[in-house]
Amino acid sequence: MNAITLEPQSASESRFDDERQRRWRLILGGGAADGVGCSLAGADLGIDRCLESLYDEDRKGGLGGSAPKVARWLGDIRTYFPTSVVRVLQQDALERYGLQRLLLEPEMLEAVEPDVHLVATLLSLSGVMPAKVKEAARRVVRQVVAELERKLANPLRQAITGSLNRSVRNRRPRHAEIDWHRTIRANLRHYQPEYRTVIPATRIGFGRRATALRDIILCVDQSGSMAASVVYAGIMAAVMASIRSVRTALVVFDTAVVDLTEQLDDPVEVLFGTQLGGGTDIHRALSYCQGLVRAPHDTILVLISDLYEGGDRQQMLKRAASLAASGVRLIALLALSDKGAPTYDHGIAGALAGMGAPAFACTPDQFPDLMAAAIEKRDLAQWAAARGIVTAGQEAGNNDRVVP
Repeated sequence: MNAITLEPQSASESRFDDERQRRWRLILGGGAADGVGCSLAGADLGIDRCLESLYDEDRKGGLGGSAPKVARWLGDIRTYFPTSVVRVLQQDALERYGLQRLLLEPEMLEAVEPDVHLVATLLSLSGVMPAKVKEAARRVVRQVVAELERKLANPLRQAITGSLNRSVRNRRPRHAEIDWHRTIRANLRHYQPEYRTVIPATRIGFGRRATALRDIILCVDQSGSMAASVVYAGIMAAVMASIRSVRTALVVFDTAVVDLTEQLDDPVEVLFGTQLGGGTDIHRALSYCQGLVRAPHDTILVLISDLYEGGDRQQMLKRAASLAASGVRLIALLALSDKGAPTYDHGIAGALAGMGAPAFACTPDQFPDLMAAAIEKRDLAQWAAARGIVTAGQEAGNNDRVVP
């Protein structure tokens, strides 16, 4: 009988097994029950301490109640993890350990990796911040706002100005205002073969952009569940306010209504003018916005809310119906955020859809194209369907969420 010889494990296979054991050890957290028996050294020990402080069930590491300790932890996770992971860990820490109160310490703000969720947390605490912390908080908010403006401003401006050029026509244009493509198509019957030319009996021009051609009102629910939407909406409103061809208003509400339109030249001030948290009175907000409408058929009203009405539901729906009947283009955005899977009031969403006001969630990247479609008076339900966005009433078998 021939003897069976086992081949020794190659060096590459051994390294693969070691790496797999290392990863499992970091995931399971050590102790007698981890089943790995792998020991850590060097940077892995630092990674393990960071994860243990946040995720260990008995919290024997823990983040404690000390701001300096939290600041050190934030510095450590930025050392050991990439930015995308840092933001996840920060958000988990805020939710697990109630670290909002520790954000009131300047040294923590200097250590944190800024993002939209952190800005929302700072805004929710702005009313109770000590004076020494407010300037540090403003620096954090300003940094995030600048990053988002760099990303979103040009697409939004291009989408809106381009859609206005396409949607507004001038039948007596000056030479510089002629839309030659549409003019040629409209005059093809006047083609002169012998001269190989078209006689432009009818001239079609772009609309003059010196005055506002559309009024856009963003009406934003600032209850706690809409925190990220408030941040994005404030930045979008500030960008649109810089476009001469549209007149932009920003209204935020909970049980009270605040008009922040006059502050749109400074998005940081806009955000600090919000007050996250509190109840919701959509009827009061829509009533105020209706008073801002000057030309209903040239007005787009974007209600950014999860539609959980704390006031009079019937009066709220009557007000919405009145706006839609007057010619206002009413859009219900259930969320304006990257997460985009909000819970919302299905009854109100369905009622709004029945009035011709579609309800769906939208990401910040999709918002410029949405506004272009609204300005051009396209069918927004078709616009959403073409992008895989599920509108209220279309979610099969899902009674809680709508996913963009």
